[in-house]
Amino acid sequence: MSYWPRRKTLQVAIDDVSIGSENPLVIQSMTDTDTADVKATVQQVKELVAAGSEIVRITVNNEEAAKSVTDIKARLIDDGIAVPLVGDFHYNGHLLLDQYPACATALSKYRINPGNVGSKHRDTNFQKIIEIAISNNIPVRIGVNWGSLDQRLLARAMDRNANRSEPKKSENVVIDTMVESALRSAELAEEIGLSNDMIVLSAKVSAAPELVGVYQKLAARCHYPLHLGLTEAGLGLKGIISTSAAVSPLLIQGIGDTLRVSLTPLPKGARTEEVLVARQILQSLQIRNFEPQVTSCPGCGRTSSTLFQEMALEIQDYIRENMLFWGRKYPGVEEMTVAVMGCVVNGPGESKHANLGISLPGNTEDPKAPVYVNGKHHSTLTGVELVNDFKQIIETYIMTTYKRRPDENL
Repeated sequence: MSYWPRRKTLQVAIDDVSIGSENPLVIQSMTDTDTADVKATVQQVKELVAAGSEIVRITVNNEEAAKSVTDIKARLIDDGIAVPLVGDFHYNGHLLLDQYPACATALSKYRINPGNVGSKHRDTNFQKIIEIAISNNIPVRIGVNWGSLDQRLLARAMDRNANRSEPKKSENVVIDTMVESALRSAELAEEIGLSNDMIVLSAKVSAAPELVGVYQKLAARCHYPLHLGLTEAGLGLKGIISTSAAVSPLLIQGIGDTLRVSLTPLPKGARTEEVLVARQILQSLQIRNFEPQVTSCPGCGRTSSTLFQEMALEIQDYIRENMLFWGRKYPGVEEMTVAVMGCVVNGPGESKHANLGISLPGNTEDPKAPVYVNGKHHSTLTGVELVNDFKQIIETYIMTTYKRRPDENL
């Protein structure tokens, strides 16, 4: 259960994944393969799901991609992967969904950008997509993006603003127009006949302050579930920190029902990084638990070696490698906390706050490492097998603390 009270929303079913305030906040990701390359797309979807993605979006931008959707879904199901697939449509979605009905039924959700559904017949094209969604009982995410905002709406908003006695800043006009675009599109979808519990909204920008502002306004004016994320967050550390800084204030306010971390992968980098970052954001905010958390100190002049750093990394890797087994066999283990500390200053205290903790010797301390279990001194470890001994304590703690599932075949 989330530490922060969630904003109350409607509930939307994306196949077997339910999103909205009565459900855990869902992690979503997106492939960057050519969807027409069925083998590559299936492989990347499987990797994203293995990393923890619960919904995966794929690009459907041309006939070849549309033709491939059914094959992608079939291969995933054959491999035991039932993840909901979201079709990402721009410009020609109304044509592709109409011309390839098998694609329209194979997808679990359509993503529409109201600014990119055609320039001359925008409303007609939007209506066509909604009608297809209704006929197939498929929910829709209406995703407004400030990089592709409906220029008609924006021009009118800018004209009205220019005539105000105290004009707003242009970025504030853009934010207001994004909110209006999302809400008007949702209203139109309902007028066409789409049920309100089949609609998800998003309003993506690439700057943290504007993201907070647009989602606060959107959340205050509707009860649709909101898909949250900083678009075009960037590479590596910049992208991770920018996303964390942008979405955390909203998550603390209970805003957001699905989360996507839109990182630019490093050359030859793993697409799954965005899923791992999303999981860590949610776990750090105590919104969801996915795996035991390892607390470790940064080190200082008191620490005599890199042992505690190496041990913290080894313990973290050990937990991640075993979580697939532990998570199935011992429900609740994902809430466990482990502390690996480098000296006597904060070591014992942090160790006592964790379920399991070890305080390694600093450069003026005796060469021994006290271990604490649930706040009480458990044992003191020494010698070259110290790390393996601590792993065994972790294993024993899990087996004796968390109730084992009755199915022995897990």
